[in-house]
Amino acid sequence: MRPTQRYRGITLIGLLFWGAIIAFVVVIGMQAVPAVQESYAVQRAVDKAARAGDTVGDIRTAFDKMAEVDYIETISGKDLSITKVDGRIVVSYAYAKEIHLFGPAYLVLKFAGQSH
Repeated sequence: MRPTQRYRGITLIGLLFWGAIIAFVVVIGMQAVPAVQESYAVQRAVDKAARAGDTVGDIRTAFDKMAEVDYIETISGKDLSITKVDGRIVVSYAYAKEIHLFGPAYLVLKFAGQSH
């Protein structure tokens, strides 16, 4: 007689379970990646706007122009906080992006930063 062999591998239920988890992560990732890319565009626009002018109005106008070119919709020039620290202009921002997942569930991404 042959000794009993142990089978190794994944069961159908295990395959469905991991497939569902991977699909869920992919769906969330597909919705979150554009928001993260937009946050990088916001940071670039804030850095350029901080160097664009000396007055608050100039900085906000410069940011709005760059936001229009880069399709930034979550924040505008009026949402920027503009201060002077040690003689240099510092532009900071903070905003939240809500992504609807399903039913009452939302993914909330919070972004904040300042000019370099």
